This record gives sequence, structure tokens and C-alpha cells, in this order.
Amino acid sequence: MTPAADRPIDPHGLPSGIEIRTETRTDYPSVATLVTAAFGSSMEARLVEAIRASPEFVPEMSLVADFDGRTVGHVMISYASIRDGDAQHRIAVLAPLAVAPEFQRQGVGSALVRDVTARADDRGEPLVVLEGSPSFYGRLGFEYSVRYGIHITLPSWAPAEASQVLRLRNYRASIRGQVVYPPTFVAVIEH
Repeated sequence: MTPAADRPIDPHGLPSGIEIRTETRTDYPSVATLVTAAFGSSMEARLVEAIRASPEFVPEMSLVADFDGRTVGHVMISYASIRDGDAQHRIAVLAPLAVAPEFQRQGVGSALVRDVTARADDRGEPLVVLEGSPSFYGRLGFEYSVRYGIHITLPSWAPAEASQVLRLRNYRASIRGQVVYPPTFVAVIEH
């Protein structure tokens, strides 16, 4: 296989031959392998499986990047909520994003994020939150969520700025408060 860096780049910034599409059930085993390899642990692969089995799963916002029949990237958006006192809003959460190690830093992750957040925008979601690298996600339009009154409880090792939000066309400033992950997330992450 030709290394990703040696392949031509298409106009969207992806190495030639990479296709992004909606995930299907037949992709599940290859996605589990990919996510485990990308994170170096199976916890995130278990999270993907748990999200798929939950009511928060949105099949249209679970995407794969393929190259020559091989899954080289995956991203999904599911639902959580923001609580502000008695008010509660359903929100979109991007987690996890995984790219095969040999395809990282080639535009695959960025293309997956752009595609899945565009789908969320087209569905009328007001925003997307995530825990992630401010430098990577900042290039894709994400911002420090606390500026907008959105708080995410992060792991102790993560910088505060890892609490990220992407405001979409239907964003409303009244959506603020504490992000509350569904039991699906909490059960996997706490074990």
C-alpha cells in the first residue's frame, strides 16, 4: 500500500482514493479494530458499541472513511444534554474521532469532522460539543465552550480548553449550562 503522504490530495484535502460515507452494520468489526488501534486501548471501541446500542445513537451521524475497502477513519455524533437549573436541552456530542495511525495528519480526521458537523447542522442541531485538542478542533471552528456558558467536566489530565463547542446555524445563546452525558458514556468511561 502506498503511504498516505505519497498519494495525491483531492480538492477537499483528502488523500486520493479515500471516501467518506455513512457507517453500516457490516463496518462494525473494522471500526472496532480501527478505534482500538487509534487510541491504543479498547475503551473507546467499547464506547462506540455502547453508543450504537443506546437511544442517543444517530445512525446518519456515524461515518467511516474508506481507502481501498479498508476502514481508515471513524467519527460519530450522538446525543447528550445540557442542564441549566431546571432547563434541559438535547445537544449533539462528537465522540470519538479515530483515524488509523498511518493515515493520521493527512486530512482524514478533519474531513470526517467537517462532514459529520455539516450533517448535524443540516439536521438543525444548534451546536456540537466535544472534549478534545483545542489546536486541532480550533482549526475546524470549535471554540472554548466556557465562553458560551457551556461547561464540560473533563478528566483531571485534560486542559480546561479541551471543553469545546461548535456553534451551528440554529445556535441560541440560551443553551448554556453543564453537559450531562447519558448513562451510556458514564458506564463505559468509569469502568
